[in-house]
Order: sequence, then structure tokens, then C-alpha cells
Amino acid sequence: MHANTPAQLKNTPIRTAQNPKDIPVIMDLAVQTWAPTYQNIVSAEQLGYMFQEIYNPKALKQQMEAGQQFLILYQDQTPAGFASYSPLPNNTFKLNKLYVAPAFHGSGFGRLLISAVEEAVKNRGGITLLLNVNRHNPAKLFYEKCGYTVAYEEDIPIGPYFMNDYVMQKSWQ
Repeated sequence: MHANTPAQLKNTPIRTAQNPKDIPVIMDLAVQTWAPTYQNIVSAEQLGYMFQEIYNPKALKQQMEAGQQFLILYQDQTPAGFASYSPLPNNTFKLNKLYVAPAFHGSGFGRLLISAVEEAVKNRGGITLLLNVNRHNPAKLFYEKCGYTVAYEEDIPIGPYFMNDYVMQKSWQ
């Protein structure tokens, strides 16, 4: 969609989100990205339920307090995407979220965010980054292009629904 030049990408700072100040920014980006990402993958009921469970202010605050580090990417002064990651045992980390606002799809911002997470993980001694992606989500191809491979499948209950995911990984050893 956008053909960004290196100069344009310089206007895309990524900063660490602050709790609770940036929760409204994350929620706004989630509103922009959640339905377009999942509307053709899960039912409207599941989409609404999962969104409310994951992106209400209390849930986001709890995620931050439990160790999820959120990053927000800006295009100039406009929030354009976000990611979050957290530590697991054995120098492993989990990419919990990575979303780019639809207006910025194709801009390279997804790669910028995942690169920022990978760099932060490496700086914290991480050697493996795991992520979950729905088995029907076209984003799987994006992760493969970024060097991730499917490690296994898992079905995770969330309320009366299941997330049917691939667990993908990338290691630096």
C-alpha cells in the first residue's frame, strides 16, 4: 500500500509504552486492527469476546504488570502499530502481540516492530522468540518471511472458544 523510502521510515519512532498512560493508545490501535485481522477467521461472537478479554483497560494494565513489555510505533506523531513481548524460562521470550493499523499495511512497519522486539529480546539475553498465530491467519506468511518456523500447533481455550494456533519460533544460536 505504502512505498516508504528510508527517509520516511526515519519518521517512525518506536518507544516503550508507559503504564497506564499509553493504555488508551494501545486500545485505540487494537480497535483499528482487531476486527480487520480476525473477522474472516473467527465468528463475530468469538471476535468480540476475545477483544473484550484482552483489550479492556484492566486486562492491559494486568498484562503490563505481569511483565509484558509494549512497544508503540508512530508515523510522525500518529500511533501506527504496537507489539508486546514477555520473558519465558530458558532465555526464551514470547511475542504476545504485533499489530499495524490498516492504514499503514504494506509500509514495512510490521518488520520494524518485529525487528525492535527481536533486538530487545537479544539485549535481554534471549536466544529464542516464540509467537502464536491463528492457523488461518495470512500473517503466518509474514512471520515465515521474517525467519520464523512452525514448531507445533496448539488449541488454547478462551472462555467458550478456542484459539487454534501455530506456535512459531526463531532462534539466534
